[in-house]
Amino acid sequence: MRRLFTSLLSLALFLPLAARAHPHVFVDAKLRLQINEEGVFEGIEVAWTYDDFYSLLLLADMGLTPDAQGGLEHNQLVLLDGFDLQWIEGFAGDTIAARDGEPVTLGPPEGRGIKVEDGLITSTHFRAATGPADGLVIKAFDPTFYTAYSLIGPVDVSASCRAIIQTADLDAAYTMVEELLYATPSAEAEDDYPEVGEAFADTVFVTCAP
Repeated sequence: MRRLFTSLLSLALFLPLAARAHPHVFVDAKLRLQINEEGVFEGIEVAWTYDDFYSLLLLADMGLTPDAQGGLEHNQLVLLDGFDLQWIEGFAGDTIAARDGEPVTLGPPEGRGIKVEDGLITSTHFRAATGPADGLVIKAFDPTFYTAYSLIGPVDVSASCRAIIQTADLDAAYTMVEELLYATPSAEAEDDYPEVGEAFADTVFVTCAP
């Protein structure tokens, strides 16, 4: 997250005001792939850790006060649990999987708990899937770049598979954003901001032994 945040600050020095409004939320994403002994991809567990400012705003909005260690009591966690799992129709969950260039369907989110440590909210959910694990390509990103995701490795996989994270080419992503904004005057309006999130996304490549 810090890598992306520092780069975005430098980008803000020369991009228009509308561009500086993106992203608004920063999230560290941690992935665990569920793969059975036959090499079948059964689903993915996703943990989102929200940045300190967003965590503070959300807790304050819900009237929840962290203790001296930056955590919450059990009854407060119950109130917070699932706050980010009420997805609207058409929302892809900001976790995208593909194989051989074709989308891999991920099921609806199943809550797997929430915690607050040092004032940071971490929400975990699971999404069921099926099909071969070998050849999977996974990204975590918000197309609109309202939320910036940083993929935190390593990606947890079974012993017969491995997952390699290829970091995004941020220089190329910034150049693309700059070119799009200058080429599209309407991008000055918030609703017309180009969908550039994927350009900033790290990529996970999964390979499995036969």
